[in-house]
Amino acid sequence: MAVITTGNHPKALWPGISAWWGTEYAKHPMMWEQIFETVTSTKGYEEDVEASAFGLAVVKPEGGAMTYDSHTQGATTRYTNVTWGLGFIVTEEEEEDNQYEKLAKARVTGLAFSMRTTKEINHALILDRAASSSYVGGDGKELLATDHPTRDGTQSNELATAADFSEAALEDLLVMIAKAKNTRGHQIALRGMKLIGAPANQFEMHRVLKSELRSGSAENDINAVRSMGLLSGGVLINPYLSDEDQWFVQTDAPRGLLHFKRRAIAFAKDSDFDTSNKKHKSTERYSAGWTDWRGIYGSPGA
Repeated sequence: MAVITTGNHPKALWPGISAWWGTEYAKHPMMWEQIFETVTSTKGYEEDVEASAFGLAVVKPEGGAMTYDSHTQGATTRYTNVTWGLGFIVTEEEEEDNQYEKLAKARVTGLAFSMRTTKEINHALILDRAASSSYVGGDGKELLATDHPTRDGTQSNELATAADFSEAALEDLLVMIAKAKNTRGHQIALRGMKLIGAPANQFEMHRVLKSELRSGSAENDINAVRSMGLLSGGVLINPYLSDEDQWFVQTDAPRGLLHFKRRAIAFAKDSDFDTSNKKHKSTERYSAGWTDWRGIYGSPGA
């Protein structure tokens, strides 16, 4: 068990240090909150179950019988809430002899930062693993797939030919979104809302979305994506994404990327009677994933 003793910071036992550094840096704005919809959870796990739509109407012959269709259960997605936590222990002597209150307070601040960063990484992993068949959703397929099973055959939310981000690739993906269908193969009104990528794509993504004319072209063509008012949510560059090639368009499909909050983050402290050590900890309980793959379209990159 790791314990912070007087030996961890021997310089803290005497006055005269100009500054303690390395614990305070500017923080990124919350990324996961801009991508995942938060839902309050009241159980150990939550389940989302797809309900299929009806098929198309058919001609009823005069005097003939009515045609009836079924309404059935589809894919089931389970979100299992997990408790995440971290803490530290300080000896009574270290707390008594530490001459620097700022250093002591920095430990609690650092604990909060670690919990925050862990949460960002956990949610970014959903996208980092989007094309990995080792991580599947309720339909048994990875988040980005060309063959999501539906009652009308397979459907895709991934570019058929993997491509790095470009204006042309983005337009191809937006066409796919405009042609989206429900599980019975009927057209639905799906719109791309936000472009998501890693820092390596930030400059090209902003050029493509912000340029008045087509980016990187000598032609005097308009920037169609901007002119049509697509991707109204703009660009989100997520520094926690480790795969630099993947890029995504988040849509307005309900129950796409979800975060279930079972217990909010909390901090606690206590003393051990026998050792007089001071214990500090932080915990929170949540789960993250996706229900409807139509909430995200993308490419794993070339």
